[in-house]
Amino acid sequence: MTNVMLAVATAAALTGGGALVFAPGAVKPPYSQVAYMDEQAQIPPVRLIIGLDLSKSNPLIDDPDFAAKVAARVSDSIRRLGLASEVHVRTFGSFDAGANSYHYDAVISRFAPRDDVARHVENLIANTPVLVEHGQFHAQNWTNILAFLENMSRSIGCSGMPTVVILASDGIEDSELAHLDNPRDHLPVPDNRPFAGCAELQILGIGQGTRSPSKTDRLRDEWARWAQEAGFGSFSGLNDW
Repeated sequence: MTNVMLAVATAAALTGGGALVFAPGAVKPPYSQVAYMDEQAQIPPVRLIIGLDLSKSNPLIDDPDFAAKVAARVSDSIRRLGLASEVHVRTFGSFDAGANSYHYDAVISRFAPRDDVARHVENLIANTPVLVEHGQFHAQNWTNILAFLENMSRSIGCSGMPTVVILASDGIEDSELAHLDNPRDHLPVPDNRPFAGCAELQILGIGQGTRSPSKTDRLRDEWARWAQEAGFGSFSGLNDW
């Protein structure tokens, strides 16, 4: 199966039916796998919330090399998770639930091994340009990063386990709340520290596509300030890695 066919088949299976469901198996895993699971059980569980920015300014939607690079880094994070860790993947862009109905949720277990989840998410992110090209994902005219984060704080939140939010985004908020393409505009101060208790906010690809080191630095400074005020324990904004 070609990459295009694989990507389209993946999207058809997942976007049409919502979240992927891992069905419990009846066969007990071999001893080596049991030992592997025991090792993972020693790792404290972590929640990963992964947001894919489908706005037209973001190279993720049309640059296969960049998409593959993001995919590899995110999948590496998943492969380090312990048992009972959560992985949530969403798309964002326009402030329209109908434009971003895709969702994927998994809890790492012997029925949903972290390597399988990592491969699935890596394939999805790496093939985002193909999925956009074939209409499974839709490129969007707005970039509602703040609204997406607010929705995640309400729907998933940070309670119960350390939570890391990873955005595959250029970080250029373009919405009613801010237009960061304008050097005189700024992110608003968040209300009530909505992410108090969240471990980290990562933006992979901040400033990508701008071809401007100074603009990238400004975007990184804006999000670092916002993340601290919103309650995140730390912030990492990577243009390249």
